[in-house]
Amino acid sequence: MTVNLPNLAAMEAFGDRIASRLLPGDVVALTGGLGTGKTTLSRAILLALGHEGEVPSPTFTILEAYDHLNPPVVHADFYRLEDPSEVEQLGLDHYREGAALLAEWPDHAGGFDTEPACLQITLEIAGEGRVATVTGGEDWLGRIP
Repeated sequence: MTVNLPNLAAMEAFGDRIASRLLPGDVVALTGGLGTGKTTLSRAILLALGHEGEVPSPTFTILEAYDHLNPPVVHADFYRLEDPSEVEQLGLDHYREGAALLAEWPDHAGGFDTEPACLQITLEIAGEGRVATVTGGEDWLGRIP
């Protein structure tokens, strides 16, 4: 499925639709080049879930936990990982228990597309906006935003 995101308001509305369907154990895997909107969409999802305040990019911390949300969310940016085995050192499995995962640059962590609860979103620049290509795993059937 393709979603046109011509402006920030459309990106925020898309984030709201994802947030309203997000369950513990879900993975939202965000791919796309630099500047395509992965962090912007992650912020929109977190704000739609009720987070108030700043949403820092986890580029340097790699993982940011939002345990106060329903569902709890782990926002990860795997861009700086040099090898997927580094995910184990981060303790990602521990963070994911009972939480949803927003994963930027998921390929750097070995990918999540084989998980049935993975919603794969590829973002591309289209004019002044973005286009999202969305593919849901088995657990997302009937929930794809």
